[in-house]
Amino acid sequence: NGTSVEEFILLGFPGTWHFQVSLVVVFALAYFLAVIGNTSIIALVWMSSNLHTPMYFFLCNLSFLEIWYTTGAIPKAVGVMLGTSQTISFSVCIFQLFFLLSLGSTECFLLSVMAYDRYLAICHPLRYSSLMNSVLSTRLALSSWLGGFLAISLLAFLTSRLTFCGPNVINHFLCDIDSCLALSCSDTWPVELATFLVSIIVVVASCVVTLVSYVYIISSILRIQSVCGRKKAFSTCSAHLSVITIWYGSTMFLYVKPSAQNSLDLNKLMNTFNTVVTPLLNPFIYTLRNKEVKQAL
Repeated sequence: NGTSVEEFILLGFPGTWHFQVSLVVVFALAYFLAVIGNTSIIALVWMSSNLHTPMYFFLCNLSFLEIWYTTGAIPKAVGVMLGTSQTISFSVCIFQLFFLLSLGSTECFLLSVMAYDRYLAICHPLRYSSLMNSVLSTRLALSSWLGGFLAISLLAFLTSRLTFCGPNVINHFLCDIDSCLALSCSDTWPVELATFLVSIIVVVASCVVTLVSYVYIISSILRIQSVCGRKKAFSTCSAHLSVITIWYGSTMFLYVKPSAQNSLDLNKLMNTFNTVVTPLLNPFIYTLRNKEVKQAL
């Protein structure tokens, strides 16, 4: 792989031993709740026949993704903070980077697909069942997964070709693109350019699809005469709107920027939000703000 560094050392978070133990408890509890919450949504949709719709099919895909997304980051982070697993080999580091970025890209595509689904349901209610059938919903979900992993393949390959001469200390609890670029002793411009272009394609393009869908959704809701009708229409997309606001806000801060080596400590904080907080919040947002899910539960 053209590198003299065979493993990296992850620093995690600075602080005393008691602070580290407190973080471990928080991370472990968040991981447990995120896995239980997202697994419960999948089981609930599978067992409840009235939730066998494209909207909840996409939600199951999102919950399945969140389980693996948080699993790819938190167990290793706990080992880093406990001091039992602070080293990570170069190949595993690249694999973790590829895995987490691919899942993040897939989530962007899934959220835009869910926005399109809500657009069809609210703006074309009479034709919704024929437009968003099981074949189309399956194709959209598969395309999201395939597109997410393909979009990051080139980026991961270019990162694996970087040369690392030392130091080998990563100021993070996981391997991310910014930390790798900061440690490389070779020219990182091609990787930074590829990161920026992939971010534009994945994050911005999916965000535009989501925004356009919601412009049509909101305009259609405002044209509904009755207050009760407007509330019912808005309730079908309020949970999804909350999730995309949280996700795109943090993701754009992390990846849509010309340079990838700025504010590593701030990036660590935002990565914590994406890998710990968001997977934990999603199940609660969809259950507490969704009448159909609460009834099925």
